[in-house]
Amino acid sequence: MALRFFNTMTRIKEEFRPIEDGHVRMYTCGPTLYDFSHIGNMRTFIFEDILRRYLKYKGYKVTQVMNLTDIDDKTIKASKEQGLSLSEYTEKYKKAFFEDLDTLNFDRAEDYPAATEHIPEMVAMVRKLLDKGYAYEAGGDIYFRISKKDDYGKLSHMKLEDLRAGASERVATDEYEKESATDFALWKGWDEADGDVFWETEIGKGRPGWHIECSAMSMKYLGEHFDIHTGGVDNIFPHHENEIAQSEATTGKPFANYWLHSAHLKLKEDKMSKSLGNFYILRDILDKGYSPVAIRYLLISTHYRMQLVFSFDILDAAREGVKRYNDFIDNLSDVTSDKNGGEASGLIDKAKTDFVEALDDDLNISEAFGVVFNIIRDINRLKAENKLSMAEADAVLEAMDGFDTVFGLRKKDDAALDSEIEAMIEARNQARKDKNWSEADRIRDELLAQGIILEDTPTGVKWKRKM
Repeated sequence: MALRFFNTMTRIKEEFRPIEDGHVRMYTCGPTLYDFSHIGNMRTFIFEDILRRYLKYKGYKVTQVMNLTDIDDKTIKASKEQGLSLSEYTEKYKKAFFEDLDTLNFDRAEDYPAATEHIPEMVAMVRKLLDKGYAYEAGGDIYFRISKKDDYGKLSHMKLEDLRAGASERVATDEYEKESATDFALWKGWDEADGDVFWETEIGKGRPGWHIECSAMSMKYLGEHFDIHTGGVDNIFPHHENEIAQSEATTGKPFANYWLHSAHLKLKEDKMSKSLGNFYILRDILDKGYSPVAIRYLLISTHYRMQLVFSFDILDAAREGVKRYNDFIDNLSDVTSDKNGGEASGLIDKAKTDFVEALDDDLNISEAFGVVFNIIRDINRLKAENKLSMAEADAVLEAMDGFDTVFGLRKKDDAALDSEIEAMIEARNQARKDKNWSEADRIRDELLAQGIILEDTPTGVKWKRKM
């Protein structure tokens, strides 16, 4: 089966064919730096991480760009309320965002352009739209004229008559009600509410609208026509619709070939969002004693187009699932037999084939996990029956390592302890040799408090991180 994605533009699964053979260029809508990213945001970002990882697993070179929105209505308002410059205010949340990515073991994108660093590109784009008649000035602001774009609404599949009904209205705010198509702001003339946030440019004193930011930055780093654009379903309209309109009006070319959108993460009946006040940031959950790997497992375990309901009961189940996954990999080193049982090779080959078939089908992650847990079950059976050799165990480990390049549940440095913990484990080993059981137990308890679990096995002391 060829790799297929559900394209929001066409509403069907399409075979993926990159513009440049062997190279995928993708743009992912990143965070707005006015607050910490909540785990609903992270659900979308982590879907994009899985997409990136699987494309690399398939052998593609990937160039990914994720924008950082450090100027919009929210960041300006919040920075003024706290008496900080815009850059001082957003830097805190930019730093926290990258810390969150590292905590959840993201594969970093190639570029993270910030909007405030690309004002000249945005101004040039607005200038082109003015020259082509797609934009106009009104009251010091510059708007995009959607009535001039006959195919406006093709991504969101909104009814043309509804679009035309709203086309004579203008909206200056970055976000507006869905199902309300309006001429949107490309450039906002300065007013007192903006304070010291403005740029003196050839199109006037002011700042960019939200939508123009992504178009200008994606085209700078990926070109005028690229492969994949992603985001959450709430970005489809108006943000992505407006991106398409202004980008294609500027270049006369298609913008992106494939549009992939992830569904909401919900708390009970509502989507998780800051506006509703019902959200958890990553730090909230870590403070409750959950590990990053359990949170990552939860966020990736449901297909990206299916809504995911968050609860701590579900997170507890995720913790058990990832424990089984990691324990299996860690325990492969227990195999000491040279006897080849003969079954493992076929199980490995089937798992690799089934894994690819699952993820080729629009990133069917749930089915991919099913494949992996099936081989875990089958290999555990062979171990119990003493039908697994060390060479076969090594082959299983190699396959699992390959699967994990997509899942990202085992950090590359998981096998490395810092020197202090290494010394503590060695001290415990010596205490056991000296039959100083109370000291050995004390060290074991201290390591447990640091999240390191020790297991005494026939082949020696093993350790693992607490889930």
